[in-house]
Amino acid sequence: MLSKKTKYGIKALTFLARQKDNSPVQIAEIAKSETISIKFLESILLLLRHSGFLGAKKGKGGGYYLIKDPKDINMAHVYRILEGPIALLPCASHNFYEPCLDCSNEATCAVRKLMIEVRDNTLKILESNTLADIAF
Repeated sequence: MLSKKTKYGIKALTFLARQKDNSPVQIAEIAKSETISIKFLESILLLLRHSGFLGAKKGKGGGYYLIKDPKDINMAHVYRILEGPIALLPCASHNFYEPCLDCSNEATCAVRKLMIEVRDNTLKILESNTLADIAF
């Protein structure tokens, strides 16, 4: 299941991508528009800023803005930053692989085989979409 952090992060990025002039937007405006707690949104936007998606301007007229073109923001990258591994099991993960302690034979494990297929299809969808694709 997708976490609220990831859902809200994608909603915030989409909101910012839809801004006509890419001028800074205050957290309160994003929070109100997308029905997200300001406190929770602050932590999400900070993470997205440190990950290189957003810039921030302090003071009057300040706020957050995209520092990359929406067509250059791949949703698989966003997902990994906000959610972590795409695979539902550690033994099916490319980047975060760990063997399952309760598995006697990974090569014949039906659960692992299914979860690799789920991972591959999910990854294919996320990698084939950019922020521009979902925002416009």
